[in-house]
Amino acid sequence: MIAKLTGTLDSMGHDHAVIDVGGVGYLVFASSRTLSGLSGKGDRVVLHTEMQVSETDMRLIGFASASERDGFRLLTGVQGVGSKVALAILSALTPEELARAVAQGDKAMIARSQGVGPKLALRIVNELKDKMGALSLGPAGIGIPALVGNHAADAVSALQNLGFKPADAARAVAGAEEELGDGASLDALVRLALKKAAR
Repeated sequence: MIAKLTGTLDSMGHDHAVIDVGGVGYLVFASSRTLSGLSGKGDRVVLHTEMQVSETDMRLIGFASASERDGFRLLTGVQGVGSKVALAILSALTPEELARAVAQGDKAMIARSQGVGPKLALRIVNELKDKMGALSLGPAGIGIPALVGNHAADAVSALQNLGFKPADAARAVAGAEEELGDGASLDALVRLALKKAAR
């Protein structure tokens, strides 16, 4: 299983990129949001990846962050959502926006994605409401601050992997980011967020 690729950008299409890793070119499908974040040909690229295997196809999907990959995994677990539809949703919404839409039951926001009708959007909301919550609403409907820094989503994912609830992890990271500023390293963000979450 390939979990991450680090290499140079060889070429790009409307729905994919070719990443050169030690002379081997990996064809990686991705959301338009992830592709737009890639720089010029020959530049260094780091992508989190997910391998999709079916009877007729095998493809590598790439993501700019671990939280985008987590969102993809949850989406493709919903009946009727394949990799193309999941990538279309992640092209239209950030992982945080998707989590917020699911938490608030906003099927119209999800239906803005290409290829997603009202029925499928409703199914996504219903099936994911108990599984997704990196930025869902906290107790008594208090909104969790939006996470804006480059490492925020990865820090939330790290805290969740350590056993913290999604809402608690998001709140702790938001507090840590506010204290450290946008330029904080992932390591510093996780350390401070852990202290805040443990209080």
